[in-house]
Amino acid sequence: MTLIERARKGSSTPEAEQVARAEGVTVESVLSGLVDGTIVIPSNPLHHSLQPRGIGKGLRTKVNANIGTSSDSFDVNTELRKLNVAVECGADALMDLSTGGDIGAIRRVLLPACTVPFGTVPIYQATVQAIESQGSIVGLTPDDLFGAVEAHAKDGVDFMTIHCGVTASAIERLRSQGRLTNIVSRGGAFLTGWILHNERENPFYEYFDRLLELARTYDFALSLGDGLRPGSIVDASDRAQFQELIVLGELVQRARAADVQVFVEGPGHVPMDQIVANVQMQKTLCQGAPFYVLGPLVTDIGAGYDHITGAIGGAIAAGAGADFLCYVTPSEHLSLPDEDDVRDGVIASMIAAHAADIVKGVPGALEWDKKMSKARKDLDWAAQADLALVPELSRKGHAKTPTSERACSMCGKYCAMAIVEQYLGGVSVKP
Repeated sequence: MTLIERARKGSSTPEAEQVARAEGVTVESVLSGLVDGTIVIPSNPLHHSLQPRGIGKGLRTKVNANIGTSSDSFDVNTELRKLNVAVECGADALMDLSTGGDIGAIRRVLLPACTVPFGTVPIYQATVQAIESQGSIVGLTPDDLFGAVEAHAKDGVDFMTIHCGVTASAIERLRSQGRLTNIVSRGGAFLTGWILHNERENPFYEYFDRLLELARTYDFALSLGDGLRPGSIVDASDRAQFQELIVLGELVQRARAADVQVFVEGPGHVPMDQIVANVQMQKTLCQGAPFYVLGPLVTDIGAGYDHITGAIGGAIAAGAGADFLCYVTPSEHLSLPDEDDVRDGVIASMIAAHAADIVKGVPGALEWDKKMSKARKDLDWAAQADLALVPELSRKGHAKTPTSERACSMCGKYCAMAIVEQYLGGVSVKP
């Protein structure tokens, strides 16, 4: 039975119990969310090192880190180090987006080392193999595509991005709309080329029931990909993007009817004033399915600092109801990320996620901030470091410029809290 089928029978599961303990919620609420589709726990039974995470309504906003090789750089040990950095920094999930080297072998090295949900995009491997053997992607068959999905499932992949909504009608809307950046999703681009050349419908859409059967058999979660997401803020919220979203909403219903866990991916580049509407649209069309957003990036000029442009958009999106943030690194649009980029990307997205959790009333979120405020009021530097998102960075920052005062070197003997403490006699004023 799938995880949803077990939850539907009302019996607790180890996965739901672990999520409930980690989140400080009841097992019953997790099981209820699984049944109605507002919570997913990506957990392929073949991923033996997994410590399950829950994504969705009433739970902490989660952060995903992307790693993976390219055709120019494909050292598996480098990717292992990135994996470890991401998990150590607190990433809740990891995706292998490899397109270079022996992709299957790389995945089979990374997956057992990963303790968080592990995701992939199977069409990447299918496309690379087609280009290497045939010189083009257009000769791919539906069997090739579904064979790649099954190979990933057999390795223990917990969730897969499948671009089912890139349909012939959506592509026509893209053409009639006119875009500055057209398609920036690799999976979306691969399928668009295949559809137009072969004059056939997207196999993942046409044979969606076949995909559902694989998901049921191996109990992996479907991440319905946003192959037509905007790659520029001037392309945001157009007809092609929303046509794809309408299709994905229909496929969410079909997945739920098959007791398959499903969540939906969201747009990449979106100006701030459109983010809330995008989240509300997804939640309505997809009937509350968990929403997984890349960024969104709120400006296109942040090259080298796109972990910041992504974190701004991520905080707004999560505050409006998005459940899962895909990190953006400083090297977005520039190069393959290194370990430092991975670290900065995870931390920036975790700050965005936590800021949103305060707004959403997630258990424990505001309490964490209150403890930090109390430690600052007490000038308790050890406690401040322990409570910081990155404790070692906090310790190093405080020690950077010595001071003879209890306060930091920013204010020294003129610290506002130290001065007021003398007059209030230790009485704290509650907000």
